[in-house]
Amino acid sequence: MRVAVFSTKAYDRRFLLAANAAFGHRLTFFEARLDEKTAVLAEDHDAVCVFVNDRVDRPVLEALAKMGIRTVALRCAGFNNVDLRAAEDLAIDVVRVPAYSPLAVSEFTVALLMALDRKIHRAWARVRENNFALDGLIGRNLHGRTVGVIGTGRIGALVARAFRLGFGCEVLASDVHRDPELEAMGVRYVEPAELLRQVDIVTLHCPLTPETHHIVNAAAIEAARPGMIVVNTSRGGLIDTGALIEGLKSRKIGGVALDVYEQEADLFFEDLSSEIIQDDVFQRLLTFPNVLITGHQAFLTEEALGAIAGATLESLRLAEAGGALPLRVTAEVIRG
Repeated sequence: MRVAVFSTKAYDRRFLLAANAAFGHRLTFFEARLDEKTAVLAEDHDAVCVFVNDRVDRPVLEALAKMGIRTVALRCAGFNNVDLRAAEDLAIDVVRVPAYSPLAVSEFTVALLMALDRKIHRAWARVRENNFALDGLIGRNLHGRTVGVIGTGRIGALVARAFRLGFGCEVLASDVHRDPELEAMGVRYVEPAELLRQVDIVTLHCPLTPETHHIVNAAAIEAARPGMIVVNTSRGGLIDTGALIEGLKSRKIGGVALDVYEQEADLFFEDLSSEIIQDDVFQRLLTFPNVLITGHQAFLTEEALGAIAGATLESLRLAEAGGALPLRVTAEVIRG
């Protein structure tokens, strides 16, 4: 299959080419993101392979359909950047990789929280300047604190298990589907609003849908315990960033650890170190000493990148052969 691969970096090419030895697809790599202007690059291909910040809305899908493209392969779990109804109308299959890196993301989630809570990022910066003073670096134990996990799929379940069994935390969870194994170890399921009122720490692991958009908003922050810590390694749109900033300013929010940001498409995955960032909201976030932000790297392990490449190329093989697509995602998921 001839595949146009968008938004590629050196690590994408490395792992896709290695995995492709078992498939024999003809891969063309583009650093450009897919959008209405760059869709023309997919001419003479059978499929496109995209990432989290590529735009796959109706105009783009219509352009792809006119070229005869019938498969969009997401090398990620999220699909909020795809107009699934348009894809269905145009008979374009959309496949994703829903379980490529539960260990990578769950481990990074815990690491990000601990770095924030124990002020490791600030200590690292001090030591590089030969400042070994400990003032201002007092953290807190995790043991005995109440952690809320919104979304207990593969990643969220691992996070809940780590906090419950590994650190001895009280764990509340919220999901449309309850995990009996988590309940057996003492995890208690509640509604999202109740969870946000009761926890010391909330970590987000749900997909971005109309129902979960800005699930952490001004009302939720107002009702939260003073000093609640917010961790997000899922999708930036789960948090109302303006409300988060107000919560930080009022000290209602005690700390924030983010690997995603709702306007990240203009920032993440690029070297902008010599540029002037135009996003004033993001720049304001960076001014807080109790905010730790990374650039959407929770998935970035050798094991995860290998799994992403293999699952993506296998889906393309099945699409080419006309077989069943077990990783296909349709408009049914957003119809409720």
